[in-house]
Amino acid sequence: MDQLAERHLEQEIVLDPILATELGVAGHDHELPDFTPAGFEARLELLKRSLAEAAAIEPASPREEVAKDAFVERLGLELERHEAGVPQHQLNAIASVPAGLRQVFDLMSTGTEQDWEIVAIRLNQVGTTLDGYRETLLEQADQGRISAVRQVTGLAGRIASWTGAEGDDFFAGLAAQAPESAVKPTVEAAAAAARKAFDQFGSWLTSELAPRAPERDACGREVYELASRSFLGAKIDLEETYAWGWQELARIENDMQAIAAGLNGGDRNIEATAALLDDDPARTIHGKDAFRDWMQQQSDAAVAELAGTHFDIADEIRRLECMIAPTSDGSIYYTPPSEDLTTRPGRMWWAVPSGVEKFATWREVTTVYHEGVPGHHLQCAQTMLRTDLLNRWQRIACWVSGHGEGWALYAERLMEELGYLEDAGARFGMLDAQGFRAARVIVDIGMHLELEVPKDNPFGWRPGERWNADLGFEFLRAHCRMEVEFLQAELNRYLGWPGQAPAYKVGERIWLQAREEAKQRKGSAFDLRTFHTDALNLGSIGLDPLRRALANL
Repeated sequence: MDQLAERHLEQEIVLDPILATELGVAGHDHELPDFTPAGFEARLELLKRSLAEAAAIEPASPREEVAKDAFVERLGLELERHEAGVPQHQLNAIASVPAGLRQVFDLMSTGTEQDWEIVAIRLNQVGTTLDGYRETLLEQADQGRISAVRQVTGLAGRIASWTGAEGDDFFAGLAAQAPESAVKPTVEAAAAAARKAFDQFGSWLTSELAPRAPERDACGREVYELASRSFLGAKIDLEETYAWGWQELARIENDMQAIAAGLNGGDRNIEATAALLDDDPARTIHGKDAFRDWMQQQSDAAVAELAGTHFDIADEIRRLECMIAPTSDGSIYYTPPSEDLTTRPGRMWWAVPSGVEKFATWREVTTVYHEGVPGHHLQCAQTMLRTDLLNRWQRIACWVSGHGEGWALYAERLMEELGYLEDAGARFGMLDAQGFRAARVIVDIGMHLELEVPKDNPFGWRPGERWNADLGFEFLRAHCRMEVEFLQAELNRYLGWPGQAPAYKVGERIWLQAREEAKQRKGSAFDLRTFHTDALNLGSIGLDPLRRALANL
């Protein structure tokens, strides 16, 4: 099983050099994937071959049984997605082919002139790569598979923000970092060619694909069920989860009101308290560099205090870099270290919106725990070390959103349980983030399944009406204390990436259920640190396979 998984990974990396760079696997940074119909067909055939081989393997040990369960679950769902044309046609501004093609340049080595030559080689392939993807989109469109017009035009707008048409010119910024030597003109010319290719692709989206795209945003039950299973690695009752989302949001806001009363002289108003905290000089940092330094200090302190007490954190992964991203779309994300754990460290990125120079720390203490330790960095980097327990595919390539994002959200709540959110403002910020994720469960499922707003919902809001994009935005504005532009971008994200946003809160729910099940099984022998070690040692795994594996420990 291990040999099959590692062979599959090697073949997958050949087909997808962007994945190789994301995983920190050397030797493919000069290449880009084939996104033509033939390229996608090659991925489909690889999935079929590997699944057929896995079916014939009888696991020789419990460890190998877990490896097979994880492998078959992931590849089986990826096969379903390819056969439904999802990777081939689904467009959004966050996770479709153009976004990955742009972001890969953030991860490439740039320490030497040879590194910059490789960057230029890859930049020069952007035009051909986008042409191939355009061919696939047209083929899918002829089969009636086109993302909603909101997603097509939204992606075109995001591309404009990369090329300088409506924001900073990412490609000029990248070229400006090249050393003042013979390689610089080469990089500048390649960056200009890549910018032109993206500009042309964005114009094509607007002029050619958008007129063919449907107006309807909702993806419907069949598409949504597949997306949900893919992101969670578990099958859930969507109606029950939708109802739970309402209850969970009400619980969180009740807790926030109690903290608000203590912070704001008895006033339980959540919005007023958030504004009070935003205006508190003691909770404010000015300037991107100063904010990055604050994040680094928070991250370093978490690693130092948690290692050896609540978590086993190996020396090799105690380095985590906090970074200001080269784009300005407001996203916050984590990228794992390179496979050798030395070429590139784990990094926490913040794509600060243009013009933003003031940062409210009460909102972001919990973000550091989510992206760093004990969140994504501990989860991902620690997994990469377990060569004794996990094959290479499990260590560096298997990623399940519900497992990963669920763990990171669980980690935020855990830090409160462990006493690291004693400051009322930081606790309020953690709950604010939790409430945002609970609201997404309601909105995402509600909009895509076009459900009815419960007549007895705890907020007395729009009872009996049917969800649509306008109601989704209204609900987010009522329950999420964020800038209007950010919430609009979030709404577009949910509509174009069905099932992904709920994976955070639903994943956390399943992690909490798995912990409670372990407590029941172990009784007085249950140890929280051991539970975390055992669970993370399984690697990123579908949440149904996770529960099956934990039941045998």
